[in-house]
Amino acid sequence: MSVRIIITAGESGRTLGEVLSGRGVSRRLITTLKRIDGGITRSERTVRTVDRVSAGDEILLKERDLKTLEPNFSLSVPALYEDECLIVFDKPPFMPVHPSVKHQGDTLGNFFAARFPEVSFRPVNRLDRDTSGCVICAKSRYSAAKLQKSFEKTYYAVCCGHPPTEGRIDAPIARERASIIKRIVSPDGQPAVTNYRIAARNEKYSLAEIHLETGRTHQIRVHFSHIGFPLAGDDLYGGSREDYSRQALHCSSVSFIHPETGLRVSVSSPLPENFHI
Repeated sequence: MSVRIIITAGESGRTLGEVLSGRGVSRRLITTLKRIDGGITRSERTVRTVDRVSAGDEILLKERDLKTLEPNFSLSVPALYEDECLIVFDKPPFMPVHPSVKHQGDTLGNFFAARFPEVSFRPVNRLDRDTSGCVICAKSRYSAAKLQKSFEKTYYAVCCGHPPTEGRIDAPIARERASIIKRIVSPDGQPAVTNYRIAARNEKYSLAEIHLETGRTHQIRVHFSHIGFPLAGDDLYGGSREDYSRQALHCSSVSFIHPETGLRVSVSSPLPENFHI
């Protein structure tokens, strides 16, 4: 994949290496690109990182992608947004993002490999197997690095019972020693903060809008269980499966600074039908 960079007036006169570093391109990636024939070009000619650049120069970074997963052409996942730098998928529930021992060919990564056979799979955010919604996938290492520093997410969850109208859950999370999967709130865990507000209620459940300050494994699920209102369908953390067959958690929107244009882009996924309580 290729990434196009247009030199701005503020960058004019600087060396290309200084510009690339300022744009968030890692030293490791720059070294890799130098070793590729045509890896860094200006006006279709190879350019050195010590060369000075001018406003309006078009710099092309061309990566060689070799690490692809086994494609599965029978899968189908809708795209919410796509351009030459990235794609945002609307991941369905019950689909893992990455292959594992139990899931070798039915993942988002396998679908990505079928759709983009020459591009490495680089999900910028990750969702649990049963969590649905927005997953950003970069089409280059450069785009992935830029997106990692700028993206924000909004979640919606259906929880059992009626928590306070809004709250901030500040409770460290650690892995439960007897389990590979399960997490718990523990004083010796990693810092974890979840902010929420209740958007709707019925007699049994509440719909929470959630914003994370940290990104720990199972954070939302653990925190809502910790305060006594586990997610509906999440039997691992005490939630009732009476009305939901999976944890009722959905990544409803993502926003990010576009790696090429520098503009903020927002992408939304509609709430699952059974989240409208």
